Amino acid sequence: MPFVKLAITTEDGSTQIKALYNPEKYSVTKAVQYAEIGIPGLDEPVLQFIRGQNEKLTLDLFFDTTEQGMVTNVKDVRTLTRDVYNLLHVNSNTHAPPRFTIEWGTGQSLFGQGNTSSLCVLESMNEEFTLFAPTGEPLRAKLTLTIRLAPSVEVQFQQNPPHSPDRTTSVMVVQGQRISDIAYQKYGDPTEWRPIADANPIANPRFLDPGTTLTVPSLPGGSS
Repeated sequence: MPFVKLAITTEDGSTQIKALYNPEKYSVTKAVQYAEIGIPGLDEPVLQFIRGQNEKLTLDLFFDTTEQGMVTNVKDVRTLTRDVYNLLHVNSNTHAPPRFTIEWGTGQSLFGQGNTSSLCVLESMNEEFTLFAPTGEPLRAKLTLTIRLAPSVEVQFQQNPPHSPDRTTSVMVVQGQRISDIAYQKYGDPTEWRPIADANPIANPRFLDPGTTLTVPSLPGGSS
């Protein structure tokens, strides 16, 4: 059976990075965000779901160039880690760092179950050098990477389309929430805030009082 190495491939396919040594372990974290709504007279606050959060993958990658030489014919290990470091650099065409896939095995993403896309971004990198040539070049490095799943809005709505536009629902306003945020949460379109404003006694749609329960009507053409 061939020895499969972990591989990072940019979205446009221009760069592929293969691990010199596969990681001994990695961890995946998934969380959701809730807000506490304090209601007078209740013993405990009400929890209001706000949004899901991206999965985070954390792992260490090791790079070593000592086989090329430790005194003569030395090779700076940063020549191997530079491609990983460049995943944090802003692309001049997209004005953002590149998205990429990270796989270990035949098309197997390292992220957890239920992910909507295999595309991700590098959130942070810590590079630790532990061995040096007599002339100062680093020969061994450990990279600690934090990678976040980064599916597009279109992909997320394809995988988990909102069903609320065809029925009337309600939502409790949390601190800092705008009516356009609620329209995006319920309809998938922040510009569809007007039906919510019309269905509720809101003096100023730009300012919502936390703890207020708003009616979210069905959109025109749907059934209430």
